[in-house]
Amino acid sequence: MHAVTSRDGTTIVYEKTGSGPPLLIVDGALCHRAFGPSKGLRNKLSGDFTVITYDRRGRGDSADTPPYAVEREIEDIEAVAKDVGGAIFAFGMSSGAALAVEAANSGVGITKLATYEAPYLVSQDAPQEPPDYAGRLNEFIAAGRRGDAVKLFMKLVGTPSFAVFAMQLTPVWKKLKAVAHTLPYDHAILEPGRQYQPLPEQRWSAATMPALVMDGGKSPDWMRDAQRALADVLPDAEYRTLAGQTHLLKPDAVAPVLTEFLR
Repeated sequence: MHAVTSRDGTTIVYEKTGSGPPLLIVDGALCHRAFGPSKGLRNKLSGDFTVITYDRRGRGDSADTPPYAVEREIEDIEAVAKDVGGAIFAFGMSSGAALAVEAANSGVGITKLATYEAPYLVSQDAPQEPPDYAGRLNEFIAAGRRGDAVKLFMKLVGTPSFAVFAMQLTPVWKKLKAVAHTLPYDHAILEPGRQYQPLPEQRWSAATMPALVMDGGKSPDWMRDAQRALADVLPDAEYRTLAGQTHLLKPDAVAPVLTEFLR
């Protein structure tokens, strides 16, 4: 385990596994090194890359420093990149994909970028965010009602109510509540495409490195529309659909595709 100090003094913890070019995995909402898909991906990719998994600020072993800003998370990635040599590949999933795009656009040393299903809302059939979502989320967190914050998020992303109920009976629920205060962070990262609108054509014009934008063949049309739109506005991106995959991406399905693209 390694620790690096970000520009605002926040300690960011990461670990390296394997050998080869450094590849940073950027987790989505509620996930970190010990909880989520990064461990499975690390195991599949460490034969070809030095896989870097890190705890985004406020999660796992990393610290947090208020007030939050997306720029602070970009600086966290920059600090990790510099600590491992300065030039990295990056792969982001879900809201982590959106964060990876922002970081790539900011010139933090990402030389190749891969994303999976950044949940931008660009088509009319995309689920619309309730106008009071952000306010209620922050109210729940301020009141210490972490479970209610997680339930509000789960409802937003379409998790069935029976599944949310079942999760509350397992150890998973405690892990979700432990990082519930970071849900507004992911909400802020998705600002460019959080309500139905075309993605801004020039917003990521500085992200000129080769990019691979992916989605799952079983994901809803609105999600796949968003990935096509992202590939269209990135300067040097290709778009690819992984057959049989949903938003819950399987490491076995993406590892060979990532390896082919990054090598």
